[in-house]
Amino acid sequence: MTNRPIKKPNRPNSPKQPPSTNYNDGVNTSKPYRLISFPENRPNLQRPAGHHKFFKDRIHGTLELKLTVKTAVHVSTGIVAMGSDLNTRIPLIKTMVQDVEQKLSIQGSSLKGCVRAVYEAITNSTLAVITRNYKDKIPPERLPCRNKAQLCPASQVFGALDWQGLIEFNDAKCENHNFATGFMPSLYRPRPDERTAYFKGGKVAGRKFYYHTIRAIDKGQNQGISVQQAAKEYTFITQIRFKNLTSAELGTLLISLGQDEKYPMALKVGGGKPIGMGTMIVEITAAKVLESQNDLLNRYSNFEASETEKTGEELKQFIREKIQSAHSNLIQTPQLQQLAEVLRYPTDREPPEGMY
Repeated sequence: MTNRPIKKPNRPNSPKQPPSTNYNDGVNTSKPYRLISFPENRPNLQRPAGHHKFFKDRIHGTLELKLTVKTAVHVSTGIVAMGSDLNTRIPLIKTMVQDVEQKLSIQGSSLKGCVRAVYEAITNSTLAVITRNYKDKIPPERLPCRNKAQLCPASQVFGALDWQGLIEFNDAKCENHNFATGFMPSLYRPRPDERTAYFKGGKVAGRKFYYHTIRAIDKGQNQGISVQQAAKEYTFITQIRFKNLTSAELGTLLISLGQDEKYPMALKVGGGKPIGMGTMIVEITAAKVLESQNDLLNRYSNFEASETEKTGEELKQFIREKIQSAHSNLIQTPQLQQLAEVLRYPTDREPPEGMY
């Protein structure tokens, strides 16, 4: 009796690994991304403004934001629920955060991370987060800041180890009362060791950003994982509070939110970035700003609001002035130009077909 090799059964829930591909800059591959190069000079590390007082030569206030979905957005809770719990006929569905009124919500931390990535890329900053397995491949000057007295431009504003930062992102609340259901195909893990574009001289070549596309891939229930999501043209409302920012820092934040007329960019939020998901455009509807020493005194000497609210043309002029200050101080123009090509919106770019 001869021994025959045992044939292993196919596992439909474990997708076949994609074949090795010769990646260059990611533009013509199944992963539609680009690496944004690091500035040539080392980051200028400085002590950040403190939290102990409002400095009269800096800017404090609140930005009122409206976020509009352009391709389906899914920010996962990590929980798979029964469809009947969400009044849908789909048996199981990956859920998105909802508030007490059961409206979709995007955590402030998710928005902060998304905006910080842009802010880092267009200033001479370090990386905020690195993968432990590739720590030895990160250029030493780009390792995360660990000394709160010596912080890069992004860490001074957004925070670092033992430093809270100068801005706060509220959760974004959806104005729509329902949700959409989509189907996300299986997404393969990053494979940097097989892609020469990731490295230059043995070190990481830059920061990775996915292109926006005109739509997101959704091949239906038979070829995807069901997800709860915000559909196109859903809108979210949120706020960003800031204190002790310079004009250049506030201007750089505004550019990161896509407010520079020369570099119109949209945010990439949540999961499904390789298949075109997560595109959101930002509109700043108002800015409430403490403009003078008297405003600061009134904030604590009476119970009336002391901020000056800017809307309409006054708001547009305020934004232009701060952006101009950023270009003359903090912005790294080559990196901004590279990133604007990736995150520019509107776009006519089609989503990728095939492997994800």
